[in-house]
Amino acid sequence: MTPTPVDPPAPPYRPEAVRARLEELGVRPSKGSGQSFLTDPFLPDIEVALLELAPGTPIVEVGGGLGALTAALLRRGLRPLRVIERDPRLARHLREFVAGRAEVVEADALTFLFVPEEAVIGNLPFATATPLLMRLFALRPRRVVALVQREVGERLAAEPGGTAFGRPTILAALYGTVELFARVPSTSFEPEPAVEGIVLRFTPREGPLPVGSPAILEDLTRRLFAWRRKQLGNSLPAVVGGDAQAERLARESGWPSDWKRLRPEALGPPLFFALAHALEDRAAGATSPRAGAAKRLRDPPSSGAEPSASYIS
Repeated sequence: MTPTPVDPPAPPYRPEAVRARLEELGVRPSKGSGQSFLTDPFLPDIEVALLELAPGTPIVEVGGGLGALTAALLRRGLRPLRVIERDPRLARHLREFVAGRAEVVEADALTFLFVPEEAVIGNLPFATATPLLMRLFALRPRRVVALVQREVGERLAAEPGGTAFGRPTILAALYGTVELFARVPSTSFEPEPAVEGIVLRFTPREGPLPVGSPAILEDLTRRLFAWRRKQLGNSLPAVVGGDAQAERLARESGWPSDWKRLRPEALGPPLFFALAHALEDRAAGATSPRAGAAKRLRDPPSSGAEPSASYIS
């Protein structure tokens, strides 16, 4: 059954109108979380079009704000729709705004209970988007469409060999595919951030994951990318327990013959998946195989080591 479009009220888009409405609500955008409000009236329709969902697919919008994206969802008649908003003042505004057309939930998206049957969409605060995206990717919902800081989006969708490629790229690829779409200038927000945004779409991987234990892959990549400027011939033995062990694991994982001269960003995600799988196999005789594999991983020595990579590094 084709969704019935709903003509919602128009949210404020002009910067002065956004500032005025926020002042009425007593809301001051949080600099710490990189909170800004969209002033581009066309971008929400682009984001909603990227969902490409079957009619009746449940949708959760993260961070409803003043309703710019909510209005686009309602215009297309996409229901059922739940809108999450952490700020109680903005949540009250949204309940008035949607007038019963959608459910507004006052909650923190980082602790909200998402389910795989839902699609998720949101204009995310730039400084706090990555932990939420990683949590969503691991859940593998129907689709994720998000406006994020451009640097974050480029790291999630990076190709091997570049400086943007890293641990977030590998973990995102474990769970699905990230595509990048519209770049959004800083002038499209109020207040104007110091960085640009970008719209991304995540499509989940179908079927089983290529590794049995995501925790082993997460730990392995954390340790290797803490030494991302060092060649793997130095870092892998330090992580897995010696040169002989590193040689065996690299061979079993199908790594290229010159792997010792390469840095971690030179290898694509499938080669890291294969290494994590080989570590699981090595632990097959342990009482707890996955725990055994994790215990055999070692942090690089503190002397001369680089800081551990964060989700957005």
